[in-house]
Amino acid sequence: MRKLMIALAFVGFATSSMAQDYNVAPTKKYSVATNSFWANWFISVGGQYQASYSSQEVKGLKFDPFNKARGEFGFNVAVGKWFTPGLGLRTKFEGIWADRVISENNHKNYNYWNIHEDVMFNLSNIFCGYNEKRVWNFIPYAGIGVVRNMTDHNYDISYQAGLLNNFRLSNHLSAFIDIYANAWEGTVDKATKYGVADNWANYKKSRARHWDKNLGVAVGLTYNLGKSNWDKVPDVDALMAMNKEQMDALNASLKEQQDENARLRDMLANQPKGGETITKTEVQTVTTTQSVFFNLGSSKIASRKDLVNVKELADYAKQNNSTIVVTGYADSKTGSAAFNQKLSQSRANTVADELVKMGVSRSNIETVAAGGVDTLNPFSYNRRATVKIK
Repeated sequence: MRKLMIALAFVGFATSSMAQDYNVAPTKKYSVATNSFWANWFISVGGQYQASYSSQEVKGLKFDPFNKARGEFGFNVAVGKWFTPGLGLRTKFEGIWADRVISENNHKNYNYWNIHEDVMFNLSNIFCGYNEKRVWNFIPYAGIGVVRNMTDHNYDISYQAGLLNNFRLSNHLSAFIDIYANAWEGTVDKATKYGVADNWANYKKSRARHWDKNLGVAVGLTYNLGKSNWDKVPDVDALMAMNKEQMDALNASLKEQQDENARLRDMLANQPKGGETITKTEVQTVTTTQSVFFNLGSSKIASRKDLVNVKELADYAKQNNSTIVVTGYADSKTGSAAFNQKLSQSRANTVADELVKMGVSRSNIETVAAGGVDTLNPFSYNRRATVKIK
């Protein structure tokens, strides 16, 4: 009868261990949950270098952005928010100096500021899926704003486009390199050509001579305010498939246990009253290989109930001074080979530590790291360690 109770109990233990993977929910690559309005805000500060290209230029001055007639330094401050991992808005303020450029020897800087609203597209998240650990995010943007020449006190509409490159430093801090171009109509810099106001307005807007332009690069730091990450959406279809896979495997396992229970009942009903046969049956059952299951990517035992059968094996080993072999496994479908090798060793060591707590001498325990395998179906069953008498 004791053997029958052990076998029936094993059914319950196996059921709980097979259900352990329900805690690991698959997620969709391109879908995230909506955050609150106050999440995903950021503020950035940086310095910039820009080269000015005036509407007065005709020829004689090279394109070289580092020419002394073009280059000036400034600063920028921006505040923005990501509404999705791929779409955001920011308000950016920049300025200090730009140049009126007519020729190599005819140029003069003027004070200005430019404030504009930009629409940003994080192509890294749009095309590769959201990843909060991604080191580099590639973000084109375009915007419109207002520019003011503070030296000559005039305003105009400004247009800008650029490529923002964000480099993750931590959850809340990143560095950026912003490569940009600004343009506003030629009246802004109040420059003249040979003492006469330039006739920039007679040139079509498709012509460079219609515009004063800046090309520049800005570098600095961005700090993410409040919650900066997005929660991924569970993949319901994958969950349903996983549940069906688990249930099919569970039903198959239950049938095997029912068949084993029926065999044990027949054995108990037909054996003689002597104790010899019972003793041999118990030894055979106790020394059967036992499994201890783990959650995805973890070396923490998923269910302590798995250790009940291991305790039976440990008691047998102590009584007979036997050597126990603990073999750790990982699921080869997730993680690299190196990671799975290390994980399987950690799982074997975890079970070995439990055996020591049960009184087994460490010298009688061997651990083996089998790495990532795909020998069991469903694949989640490969996240385990086996315990057997050598």
